[in-house]
Amino acid sequence: MDKAKLKDGIQKYTMIIVLVCVMLFFTWGTDGKILFPQNITNLISQNAYVFVLATGMLLCILTGGNIDLSVGSVVCFVGACGGVLMEIKGVPVGVAVVLMMLLGALIGAWQAFWIAFLRIPPFITTLSGMLVFRGLSNIVLGSKTLPIKSENFVRLFGGGADCYVPDFLGGGEGLNRVALAAGIIACAIYLFVTVRGHLNRKKKGYETGNVAVMYAKAAVICAVVMAVSYKLAQHKGIPTSLVWVLIVVLIYGYITSKTTIGRHFYAVGGNEKATKLSGINTDRVYFIAYMNMGFLSALAGMLTIARMTSAQPTYGQNYEMDAIGSCFIGGASAYGGVGTVPGVIVGAVLMGIINQGMSIMGTDQNKQKVVKGLVLLAAVIFDVVSKKKSSK
Repeated sequence: MDKAKLKDGIQKYTMIIVLVCVMLFFTWGTDGKILFPQNITNLISQNAYVFVLATGMLLCILTGGNIDLSVGSVVCFVGACGGVLMEIKGVPVGVAVVLMMLLGALIGAWQAFWIAFLRIPPFITTLSGMLVFRGLSNIVLGSKTLPIKSENFVRLFGGGADCYVPDFLGGGEGLNRVALAAGIIACAIYLFVTVRGHLNRKKKGYETGNVAVMYAKAAVICAVVMAVSYKLAQHKGIPTSLVWVLIVVLIYGYITSKTTIGRHFYAVGGNEKATKLSGINTDRVYFIAYMNMGFLSALAGMLTIARMTSAQPTYGQNYEMDAIGSCFIGGASAYGGVGTVPGVIVGAVLMGIINQGMSIMGTDQNKQKVVKGLVLLAAVIFDVVSKKKSSK
């Protein structure tokens, strides 16, 4: 019985174990440079778009292993339109941000309509979108680079050297006190929620599991949170882009785990016919998934042009691959119905560490693509093999 539990535990936390091993390897390979505070900050800032897009992509994958190939082009198009609005048309930043979010949602709704109500395969619909919005990006920008000069926009979405949460606690030249306080508060909230949930389950007579394992898991998570907070405090504090990532992760983590519509995504991916017969509007589930993907692509577009302080027709290339890869590496099933937001974040962090570690080590870009491709293949093979074993 203990061996079975150990086997299940290892299978459940496989990607976390892999993440730790990869981190240890690159710590050794880079002589510890990957753990420098500035590199930790860069890891977050450079991969903010991956966290956002992967969270949205998870909802698409949950519906049956479906994907959205257009997200990179939508990121580019929305960023291009936003850049033109702010820098050429003189539209105020607040208005431009709202219009960009609406544009992303409309693009998502356009693609969602064909997928949900006319049942055009998502692969074909979004492949079309990938070509259409990439072409429109070139048309809008005239195939040229458009500098983003709005300091308020860049500061809001974490694109400049000073785009960090202000240290209003007076850390001065030492450790950033806001970053440390944020880590402590996050750990306190997590421990409170964990203990409260355990007590509620125990009070209602539900299975509570091994208490020692629960507290050990909580201790490890808090240790990681505080370690990251300390590293951020050593540099300049919390990047603004991290705030946006946390907002997205917390909201969608709650939606997928605590709400009715969240359960519908899993139900459709598990068995669409049975879900439909039970009275759930599966067309609506598909529509929400793909409209939401367009909405989050708009946010990723704003994070991208803010970080690069420009809009270019080439932005967003391969973003869809990063998002899809993060989902599958993070435990989302290629068949749909399985996957979590925390798992996706683990997958995105793993991809980011591989990218950054190999870059610090001076690995050729082509070799980096080979490694990322093999990691993705290994994750999907693991999922398929696990499904076959569990079905026997």
